[in-house]
Amino acid sequence: MAVALRMSSIYAPTLKEDPAEAELASHRLLLRAGMIRKTAAGIYSFLPLGWRAIVKIQDIVREEMDAIGSQELLLPIVQPAELWQESGRWADYGPELARLKDRAGREFCLGPTHEEIITSLVRSEVRSYRQLPLSLYQVNMKFRDEMRPRFGLLRGREFIMKDAYSFHSSQESLQEHYDAMGRAYARICERLGLEYRPVEAESGQIGGKVTTEYMALADAGEAALVYCECGYAANEDAASTVVVRHPSVTEPGAMTKVHTPDIRTIAELASFLDIHEHDTVKTMAGKLEDGRLVYFCVPGDRELNPIKAGWAAPGVVLLDEADFATYGIPKGSLGPVAPPSGTLVVADASLQGDVSWGIGANEDDHHFIGAQPERDFTVAQWADLVVARPGDGCPTCGGVLAGARGIEVSQIFQLGTKYSVSMGATYADENGDEQPFLMGCYGVGVSRSMAAAIEQRNDESGMAWPVTIAPLEVAVLPLNADGEVFEVGERIWRELADAGLETVLDDRDERAGVKFADADLIGWPFQVVIGKKGLAEGVLEVKDRATGLRVSVPLADAVAHVARLVAEAKAALAPVTLHP
Repeated sequence: MAVALRMSSIYAPTLKEDPAEAELASHRLLLRAGMIRKTAAGIYSFLPLGWRAIVKIQDIVREEMDAIGSQELLLPIVQPAELWQESGRWADYGPELARLKDRAGREFCLGPTHEEIITSLVRSEVRSYRQLPLSLYQVNMKFRDEMRPRFGLLRGREFIMKDAYSFHSSQESLQEHYDAMGRAYARICERLGLEYRPVEAESGQIGGKVTTEYMALADAGEAALVYCECGYAANEDAASTVVVRHPSVTEPGAMTKVHTPDIRTIAELASFLDIHEHDTVKTMAGKLEDGRLVYFCVPGDRELNPIKAGWAAPGVVLLDEADFATYGIPKGSLGPVAPPSGTLVVADASLQGDVSWGIGANEDDHHFIGAQPERDFTVAQWADLVVARPGDGCPTCGGVLAGARGIEVSQIFQLGTKYSVSMGATYADENGDEQPFLMGCYGVGVSRSMAAAIEQRNDESGMAWPVTIAPLEVAVLPLNADGEVFEVGERIWRELADAGLETVLDDRDERAGVKFADADLIGWPFQVVIGKKGLAEGVLEVKDRATGLRVSVPLADAVAHVARLVAEAKAALAPVTLHP
């Protein structure tokens, strides 16, 4: 017999009104349906129905991890500072790392991620290449002290995550496991009923150079991404792009200095000079560790991508307000003509064929028009510098990039030796020589995935869970709390449970409208409605929450009919290769 619950005994305090602090559908509906409650900013308690969904997501994740040979363990949330000091992240991670001291004054942190502690564990136990490869995972709480926690489970401070770590003796082995994890993550997304795309990404605080994010497509997503029908997809932060240029001036002319008083924006400059914004070039400045300046030149109608700037000039930091005074350069009229001695000029590759730039003259309230690369100034490096956007050219096939918004639900990384070298984690190779482990890191946001599923599956009445992660699969709604209607409802409820279906009986003494509203709010995938009129005709009604379709079914066929619907819904979410 499967799970069979009664609504009268479920702790699910529903709310009639939308909570004032809830901005997104997932946040609003999880609160209204009595599945989560706020404990503090960005910290939530999971109530029984919400926790049932979380456990189902965890079970799917565990099945996929076990299937590729990753082994589950559990690591402490409280981590000693010295491990983070070894890796160098104690100083670098920033204020999101929650730090504390014990009664003896020893420093610790609440783990936002577990690279340091897993590396410490493995370096103490794994000594030979014969013990590799090794893949370990956990499902655990994380804590990141976000400055502005918001959007419920999508941007919380405390959250549930599956993180896995792999250790290898060769790049081929790391790549093989990275690919296996990628396939497992695709299967997880499919089994959760998510419409998703794997996208190229930037590694951020985790590190490494090779990484892929799995984005659940949703208008509420914080991340912007671009993609092409050829299969290319990338987060805006990491997307390569081909900028299509249509300069108005195609023949070189003389460079002329123009007085441009009180001009502060590219739009104002273009209007003042009577040229198109795309004929202007804006320059942003950064500094290298040795103090040299770097000028980044991009089309005036585009934005510099700071991550790409760092790829083009490793170690660069964009200038802040105080730096401009320190270097004695004008913030509003920078340009590549006669910059301070030693300045490295890096320009977006799309500008390479342009012969007439409208640029700052490195003098307050002055600009040049007609400036030509190599004649009037030198570009040391041409690089992809701009933020990609829909309409750009695909870097893979040359097609046109489309845009979407997404919620990052999971991400995989090739860390290489980032942690093993800094933390002295080595093994003995075939020749007995000590070598640093090659590592991979792989994370699934469990609580975030639940919110993402709701963002994709909801309407004005409530949630419409995919059956694989719904708190329960079927709700039986007898429209009377006593008499024959209730007796038949209770019998159907038990028979559904005996057939292996997770079933809830709404046995409350409530009006039919209340039961219908709560069933749709909570989002039971299938609802069996039993009323006096139907019983008189020997039928009951079965509703598919996702489609709204209602079907009258003979009483004798009801259990088999509902069991078939549930099986078909589960089969539809079986893993398939949607995005090779």
